[in-house]
Amino acid sequence: MGKPKIAYYLAGGCGGCDISLVDLSEFLIDVVTAVDIVFFAPTLLDVKYKDFEALPDGSIEVGFWSGNVRNKEHEHMAKTMRRKCKTLIAYGICASLGGIKGLVNLYTNQELLEKAYRDTFSTDNPTGELPSPKVTVDGKYELELPELTEVRTLGQVVEVDYLIGGCPPHYEQVKKALIALLEGKLPPPGSWITMGHAVCEICKRNPVLKGKSKEITTEVKRIIEGELEEERCLLEAGYLCLGPVTQGDCGASCLKVNIPCRGCGGPIPEVSDFGLRAINMIASVLENEELVDKIEDPLHLFYRYSLPGSMLGGRIKK
Repeated sequence: MGKPKIAYYLAGGCGGCDISLVDLSEFLIDVVTAVDIVFFAPTLLDVKYKDFEALPDGSIEVGFWSGNVRNKEHEHMAKTMRRKCKTLIAYGICASLGGIKGLVNLYTNQELLEKAYRDTFSTDNPTGELPSPKVTVDGKYELELPELTEVRTLGQVVEVDYLIGGCPPHYEQVKKALIALLEGKLPPPGSWITMGHAVCEICKRNPVLKGKSKEITTEVKRIIEGELEEERCLLEAGYLCLGPVTQGDCGASCLKVNIPCRGCGGPIPEVSDFGLRAINMIASVLENEELVDKIEDPLHLFYRYSLPGSMLGGRIKK
């Protein structure tokens, strides 16, 4: 048998997931020599869409999809990837739950275009032109841009076999996922590829791991307020951390540098709506209801990475 064929596509993302693969360093060389990369667009291989579309359906063993679905081109490629790939993986939190860029669903596309091309202080656009899906240049050249849509997760467009969290995925977790893939030891279809533990379970600040009991949260503070104690649980200290409900595939990296977890790893197993579970968790640790009023911008706290993939979707309007 030949090497398994692999495809990778970057849609509505920032490229950070691509870098997480590069972070594999020498191990990446082992992976590359073990597989046949037939499509890696647009960052690595100059493969045209028409050549990719000409491949037989089901001829690619595994496809990695990075980024959310933000326009008609992404939607077309998602459906094409699904046909060509036997296994399709939503790679990173944008593909899995929508990501930070999914927060654009709070606004209409018209509002976003007005802001970006007319209303910002640094914009030089005297005629007020806005991007158009189609335009004719010099009366003869027909140019076309993909039509914007609401942000959707990959799973809202096509069936997804596996999901990987992270913004971007931590290289150690990526390594484990690739080993499981090459050895045929993937979990049941529909699963998150994860070690299955919450950030708190591996966080050295967790008092439970030191044989102590957790304290109730008696105040709510922003990260710029007060002094951070090196070993104290940030949630106990009043810095709202979502570690209890977030997958810890990152190794609790943010906590190691005094930054509360914001949930980019995706939900712990058996949780279908990350934001809803995060709200429930924070409510359960606060000393009283008055503290809720001190939470700055709860929408961006609880749904920072998961708005499109939540029950709310894009229906909230500020």
